[in-house]
Amino acid sequence: MTSRFFLRVISRFPEASAAGFLGPLRVLVQERELLYLLLRREIVARTSGTLLGGVWLLLQPGLQILAFWFLLDFVLRIKVPGKVAFVDYFLTGMLPWLFVSEVLLRNLSVMNEFNMLYKKTVFPLKALPLLPALVAGIVYLPVFIVVAGFLIGPEGAIKAVVVLIALWVWLIPFGYLLAVLGCFLKDLRQVFPFVLTMIFYLTPILYPPEMLPSDFRSALSLNPVADVMALIHGLLQDMPITTGNFLRPGLYWVLLLAPAWVLYHRAEPYMREVL
Repeated sequence: MTSRFFLRVISRFPEASAAGFLGPLRVLVQERELLYLLLRREIVARTSGTLLGGVWLLLQPGLQILAFWFLLDFVLRIKVPGKVAFVDYFLTGMLPWLFVSEVLLRNLSVMNEFNMLYKKTVFPLKALPLLPALVAGIVYLPVFIVVAGFLIGPEGAIKAVVVLIALWVWLIPFGYLLAVLGCFLKDLRQVFPFVLTMIFYLTPILYPPEMLPSDFRSALSLNPVADVMALIHGLLQDMPITTGNFLRPGLYWVLLLAPAWVLYHRAEPYMREVL
């Protein structure tokens, strides 16, 4: 009986994984007008009543990066072995990390933020986990394009767009999974910021991996975000990458596509009741 169950799961896994990838893309196309309205509403809410308006969308990540840069480059004087300057290494990793962390953290609460909308009308809940990545893209993509273009040249600006699009695709199953968990497990919202902080410090963003002791360096293979950062540095700065840097994040993505989409689909009626 157990073996039959596992065979059934395995046989359906490719189809469910394809649905987990194509389903959100289909929702993105079908609900594009709704997502545009929600995105516009989000930007207005963030900038209304301020003197600088939409400029704050660019200044906020810029000020965050400036504070870290001052601490690490001028106070702690961290250096990167090789030809890459520390500021280049830091900016190349920090901006994608800010994008990733905002998307993941926002997905935990996105269902509750818009609960008044689907209490009053029929609302496509599957569109909501896509919104955090769209908002984060509006905030961080222009900054990343400018920074990469300044540090690397026109080719760097194009690669910056590729990096954030690839990150958005990679984050799709994580976003849907966190949206469900955040809806039912309220305590997760209190714990997850700490988890993200730990991942941040355990990922070579503020420092190069060569600065870690060899024992700790081998443990980076357990951190998929470290592999993602290695790929970003490899693409933008020609730093060395390995086959494992490709395989491990890809494996996490493939394994989560089906469970995240199926769980969200089956939990949708219960989420409406809870919210």
